[in-house]
Amino acid sequence: MADGILKLEHVCKAYNVGLPTEVEVLHDIDLELDRGEFLALIGPSGSGKSTLLNIIGLLDRPTSGRLLIKGRDTAMLGDDELTHLRGRTIGFVFQYHLLISAFTARENVMMPMLADRGFPSAEIEARAEHLLLQVGLDKFGSNLANNMSGGQQQRVAIARALAMRPDLVLADEPTGNLDTKSADAVFDLMRRVNRESGTSFLLVTHNMDLARRCDRIIQVIDGRIASN
Repeated sequence: MADGILKLEHVCKAYNVGLPTEVEVLHDIDLELDRGEFLALIGPSGSGKSTLLNIIGLLDRPTSGRLLIKGRDTAMLGDDELTHLRGRTIGFVFQYHLLISAFTARENVMMPMLADRGFPSAEIEARAEHLLLQVGLDKFGSNLANNMSGGQQQRVAIARALAMRPDLVLADEPTGNLDTKSADAVFDLMRRVNRESGTSFLLVTHNMDLARRCDRIIQVIDGRIASN
C-alpha cells in the first residue's frame, strides 16, 4: 500500500449485533483508493453508501474486517486517536454545505484549523485567504455565509474541507442541491484541486454524468461492491 490512502479488507457492518433482529448492512467490502485518485461511489438509496462512507470517514467502526488509512489499521486506534487521524487526514464536503450562517466565508474556512490549534493566528487566517483564492472566492472572505449563493457556499465548504491539507476528501452528494451550471463548476473545482495537489477524492453521487468524469466508478448494491 505504498501509494494507497485507503484500504478496506472484508469489511462488514451489522446493527443490533447479537440480538435476534441483527441486520448486516455491508457485506465483505474490499476497496482500495490510491493517492491522487478521484473515485465515484454510486448506488441506489438504501444500498449502504452512507454506512460505507461513515466507516471510511472514521465516524463509525466496522463490525468485522479491516480499514487501513495510509497503512494504519484503524482497529488498533482508540477514539482519541481516531479523532486525531480523521481531523488531520480526511476532509468532508456534504450535500448541505453545513456552513455556520452567522460566520463569514473566511471564518468558516478557519474553523477546522481553530479546532485543531485552539486559538487564532495570522498563519491560520492566511491559510483561509489562500484557500478562498484557490476556490475563486478571494473577494468574498468577509461575506456572511447566508448572503452567498448555493454554488458559492459549496465552494466555501470545499475550501473548509481542504483547510488541514487532508490526504482524502469525502464528498457526499456535493452537487445534489445545485443547478447544472453550479454543479459542473463545483465538480470542476474538486477535479482541479485533485490534479494540482494530489488530494484523493471519494465522490458519492447519483449524477452519472459526473461519475463518468471520475477515474473509476464503484457501485454498491445491497451492501456489496457490484463493480470495482
